[in-house]
Amino acid sequence: MNRDLSGASPKRGNDPEPVKAGRRKITRRQFLARGTATLFGAGLLTGGYVWQGEPGWLEVTELELPLAQLPSAFSGTRLVHFSDVHLGFNKDAGDVKRLVKHIKEAKPDLICFTGDIVDSEAEDLTDSVSLLAELTAPLGKYAIFGNHDYKNTELLTRLLQAAGFVVLRNQSYVISQGGARIGIAGLEDMLKGTPDPEAALKDIPEDMFTVLMMHEPDYADTAEGYPFNLQLSGHSHGGQIRLPFIGAPYTPYGSLKYISGLYYTAAKAMPVYVNRGFGETYMPFRMLCRPELTVLTLRRA
Repeated sequence: MNRDLSGASPKRGNDPEPVKAGRRKITRRQFLARGTATLFGAGLLTGGYVWQGEPGWLEVTELELPLAQLPSAFSGTRLVHFSDVHLGFNKDAGDVKRLVKHIKEAKPDLICFTGDIVDSEAEDLTDSVSLLAELTAPLGKYAIFGNHDYKNTELLTRLLQAAGFVVLRNQSYVISQGGARIGIAGLEDMLKGTPDPEAALKDIPEDMFTVLMMHEPDYADTAEGYPFNLQLSGHSHGGQIRLPFIGAPYTPYGSLKYISGLYYTAAKAMPVYVNRGFGETYMPFRMLCRPELTVLTLRRA
């Protein structure tokens, strides 16, 4: 469930074009001129929307996800997944305040952030620390780094920890509830770090249900060779600009296969959810690709 918040070529020479009864053919030059005018007009009409409209129009995606290996004690868990805030580019603390409000309204049991909290400078997170600290979830708050987060990882780690997040860098964390346990594993970024799933899993029993947080979704084809049961990713922004009947003309390396929404890997049918992200990068625009907050209700299949 999704909710809304907030011609023909001319003859050679100077011979006139033939005229058919009731309609005159236009020349190639006229066709191009009219097409250009139409595109320009459309740009004027949509420019404010793709810049000032859609980037601020958050979509909350609610999805029930059946998982065969999920312990019964965790069935019904509300996992809130957000990604790619990109503070310092087109988002600031005011935007984070709005995001935090929507996360609170989702009443999460578990919060997972899958990277790119800043666009470049770690200091751009400072003003949002107290806002993110307001988020509570009985099963915890977990974060990983994305490729934009590596300029000052020490400071960024301290700021995320001050906001109450457990930062996972090729590490895992075990959650207990109702006599059962599940694992939360987080890997280093595929482009700027060195993912090490074996290191992340070293303290996780092989038969334990484990959620993997990995920034680049295409890593799922590697991750399914390990005992992960669900992968959460971001990075793609859903393409950020999507065209009717075409989809996203461009997505970054690391999200060429898995772009937006729920997928299952080919060999193991491991579910992979790709969040479209909250912020923007490179261009402050979104078109037919609203920012997203995901609420996954985990169910034992």
